[in-house]
Amino acid sequence: MARTATLFDYWRSSASYRVRIALNLLAIPTALRSVNLLTGDHRSAPYLDQNPQGILPTLEIDGKVLTQSLAIIEYLHSTTPGSKLLPDSVDGQYHVRRLSDAIAMEIHPVCNLSVAQRVVELTNGGDEVKVDWMRHFISKGLDAFEQLLNSGGSGPFCFGEDPTMADCCLIPQLYNAERWGVDISSFQRIGEAANAANALTAFQDAHPDTVGAPQA
Repeated sequence: MARTATLFDYWRSSASYRVRIALNLLAIPTALRSVNLLTGDHRSAPYLDQNPQGILPTLEIDGKVLTQSLAIIEYLHSTTPGSKLLPDSVDGQYHVRRLSDAIAMEIHPVCNLSVAQRVVELTNGGDEVKVDWMRHFISKGLDAFEQLLNSGGSGPFCFGEDPTMADCCLIPQLYNAERWGVDISSFQRIGEAANAANALTAFQDAHPDTVGAPQA
């Protein structure tokens, strides 16, 4: 029987975007179920029954309910023959995990919209405080990521000749950088990896503009 999946996501969720890319790269047919963060769907009882953290994404596959984007991607890699989301070598896997964590565990948490909104509340600031917060931490994080790329091997993608979990993390982060007006023009290696990834249908089809905002 053909393997299929259901992904509970939100079009602009970085973590959901990562998993959409991975599913596309592995050619796993996937039904998307929008969980609207703006209307609080992620805090509803039915969704919390699936994902007690109330965060995105949640993936139903192989009779399982999976949460946490990087754990999901690693599961998909381990259960899909021929997957290249992680390299074969231990050193290669280390580099890809290091790059992935630099975004998913360093940039993303501090730039989560709920965190930025809390900063606005605590400082009695406005949108300019939120924008400054996002630009500061995204720029700082991508600068470090650029240095990691330069020290972690060659190839058109983040690591090697094939897109990996690191590319699944980078492209959504660049989408957020553009959204918040972060200047990434000085990051040459990031730009090269982004160009290689964005040329692939798997990345194009996972883009928020392709998925589209949920209907009101």
